[in-house]
Amino acid sequence: MGRWAAEVEYLGTRYSGWQSQPHAISVQGELEAVLSKVAAQPVAISAAGRTDAGVHGYAQIIHFDSVAERSPHAWLLGSNSQLPSDISLRWVQGVRADFHARHSALARRYRYVIHNHRARSALLGDRVAWLKWPLDAEPMHRAAQALVGELDFSAFRGAQCQSSTPMRCVTDIAVYRRGEFVLLDIRANAFLHHMVRNIAGTLMEVGSGRRPEAWVRQVLDGRDRSQAGMNAPPEGLYLVAADYPAEFGIPAAPEFWLP
Repeated sequence: MGRWAAEVEYLGTRYSGWQSQPHAISVQGELEAVLSKVAAQPVAISAAGRTDAGVHGYAQIIHFDSVAERSPHAWLLGSNSQLPSDISLRWVQGVRADFHARHSALARRYRYVIHNHRARSALLGDRVAWLKWPLDAEPMHRAAQALVGELDFSAFRGAQCQSSTPMRCVTDIAVYRRGEFVLLDIRANAFLHHMVRNIAGTLMEVGSGRRPEAWVRQVLDGRDRSQAGMNAPPEGLYLVAADYPAEFGIPAAPEFWLP
């Protein structure tokens, strides 16, 4: 039995999310079906993170086990020739038997992309969130620093979250403008259900001037989801990368290209 790791890029628009579901199309389901064909036997995969419906993956890391004798090149080309055009394996390599895409990860990184312009984009409609009223990224960034640390993120937790604890450790968070786009980059050991989208929606309230910077700290301390901002649209969210100990030899994700 050999263990393989791979990097997956996908556009989440038409999927119910990453995780396989009985009566819905999922990224995991598509990948497992194709890898099973290449292996000529059932293949189950584990991933660094589970993205929601409509959320995209730039450098999702997976692993799977198989007794099939295939080269990395055969796994890559055999899979990509059969996968739908909105899912692609970027590389495949053999890994140690103790590597686990989820449990070995030190951190995950997400980016939330807001197209901040009076007119919507015809080209980016399902790849970014669109907000027509002006946002000021600088107070958003300052307010976001209240979320750095090992903290209770109950106020930013989705109602369907199944985690046993609301505690998460955010190591880095930044909000900045690039032309027509406002970007939120966040890195943490793990994330709660809807956590990034709820943070993005809350920071939008600050960026629009409807709330003061100190309000974000008040929301965090209140631990009440109903007091935070909206759950921002899924199409703006990307799983950018997962970070692993160097000993596993997982290639670092290239710099994210959007916008």
